Amino acid sequence: QVRLVESGGGSVQAGGSLRLSCAAFGDTYNTYSINCMAWFRQSPGKEREGVATIDSNGATTYADSVKGRFTISQDNAKNTLNLQMNNLKPEDTAMYYCAADRRAWICDFAVSYSNYNYWGQGTQVTVSS
Repeated sequence: QVRLVESGGGSVQAGGSLRLSCAAFGDTYNTYSINCMAWFRQSPGKEREGVATIDSNGATTYADSVKGRFTISQDNAKNTLNLQMNNLKPEDTAMYYCAADRRAWICDFAVSYSNYNYWGQGTQVTVSS
């Protein structure tokens, strides 16, 4: 099993920045067999949506709404996933979730979030205007 723990959420004014982190815990085999990690977000009454993905080769994808503002990165030595969020907007307000899976093909926004096997508990991001 892999356990994911997010941190770094909070409240910020529009135009501000936040950095989210997601630490992966588990036995060595499980954490190193992860081939895709991603950030999702969900606002009340809305469907969970993909924000960014990164695969084991470092290839990244971003939702159009965050391109140029958010950067996903991973520190393999520390089993940590990060999301640097700049120029935040009120519409970025949501619960942000870290997700991971061993299957590389899952790193595609066309793939439903329900396919991911591992999830964190979420961290709230609130952006005020």
